[in-house]
Amino acid sequence: MKQPHFNQATIIGSGPNGLAAAIELARAGCAVTVREAAEVIGGGTRTEELTLPGFLHDVCSAIHPLALASPFFRSLPLDAHGLELIQPPVSLAHPFDDGTAVLFGKSIEETGETFKNARDAAAYRRLMKPLVDDWERLMPDLLAPLGFPRHPILFARFGLRAMRSAQGLAKSHFEGARARGFFAGLAAHSMLSLDEVFTASFGLVLGITGHAVGWAIPRGGSQKIADALASYLRVLDGEIIVGAPVESIDEVLTPDNVVLCDLAPRGLLKIAGHLLPDNYRRKLERFRYGAAAFKIDWALDKPIPWTAKECLRAGTVHLGCTLEEIAVSESAPALGTHPEKPYVLVAQQSLFDSTRAPEGKHTGWAYCHVPNNSTFDMTERIENQIERFAPGFRDCILARSVMPPLKLEQHNANLVGGNISGGSADIRQLFLRPTRHLYSTPARGLYICSSSTPPGGGVHGMCGYYAARAALKVNR
Repeated sequence: MKQPHFNQATIIGSGPNGLAAAIELARAGCAVTVREAAEVIGGGTRTEELTLPGFLHDVCSAIHPLALASPFFRSLPLDAHGLELIQPPVSLAHPFDDGTAVLFGKSIEETGETFKNARDAAAYRRLMKPLVDDWERLMPDLLAPLGFPRHPILFARFGLRAMRSAQGLAKSHFEGARARGFFAGLAAHSMLSLDEVFTASFGLVLGITGHAVGWAIPRGGSQKIADALASYLRVLDGEIIVGAPVESIDEVLTPDNVVLCDLAPRGLLKIAGHLLPDNYRRKLERFRYGAAAFKIDWALDKPIPWTAKECLRAGTVHLGCTLEEIAVSESAPALGTHPEKPYVLVAQQSLFDSTRAPEGKHTGWAYCHVPNNSTFDMTERIENQIERFAPGFRDCILARSVMPPLKLEQHNANLVGGNISGGSADIRQLFLRPTRHLYSTPARGLYICSSSTPPGGGVHGMCGYYAARAALKVNR
């Protein structure tokens, strides 16, 4: 069936991927309109006063290593459109029960020294240095759909390690609990059980970005990323309409107007299911969303009182101590259970960005992983983990905002069941998502550009970029 030739495009959804798709199409000369159902743009990059007036909290994403590493974002003049990215002195701290912490900074050597094990420090250097040294050539292949890599030897070097489970790589490369626990904390961003293949890839990618570009914090909140993308799109004469939900794809899909959907498969089915053949529709219905997040934001009277004071130098803190403890926590969602000691990701943006809270006050941001659609209240368990490493933390709390999985989905329909990564990224969905057609659908002129397509979750815009390139390729 002949594909339409278009000179107009409608983007449904204004998350980073939707805005990236809009920018790429506008740069190619298309007249672009973005329609956003909410009254504010941003999708997963929104910032709101969730607790008390004057306290700015990132609703979903908070720390942005992939924003700095993204080849697409790096091609845009986002700093000229108001985006200022702050680099904490240390990207990540991983504290232990003895009151010390592994510190993850730009230096591979200094990071290794905090393992307090010379053999593990040397093993870490052998593992990471070749990848970090070539990160600018490697990253475009890592943040791309599966295909023939531009740098096959470099990609193969990464792939031989990345295809392993995080547990397997950690145990084979490191002998000490500190190095193993640190790597487990990185890999647990996958939201998968750490004995699954390819979970090592998540730890490696986050390790590469931390050493190469750092884990950045947008001054003023994650909303500033969306605002900068929107500002640049308007320079390209793109239009953004908020409070404009699309109830049916028939409203916007015409022979000369292509439509790219920054939607999860469930959202696409809701508005366009009647145009899709049964076999494709069934594939979208079978798409698996994976583990969910249980998130809390706090307004704090003072900084989190970490026992390991060096944690105050870090934008992010991983709580979970050892590989074994983190592995138990991360296997729980797949079993439908809730860990007593959850692996908790903490962000403390106000330590480095004074715009986030009133003078002398601070914010805290944290989440753990739970089963999809969980209704179990993890508040006490999350706060117990923080108290474990920061006694007196509860005394600092002025107010809290609790977002269990269903509340996250209510805030952003793409977070199906509370999943924040566009769907499970296990081996069955890591490369071919949401189907083997990737960005294309059987309906003429209709594409998917959300994080349910490659390369998946994270604030990098590459899903939107590649979806736009797919549409433009057909349009030639």
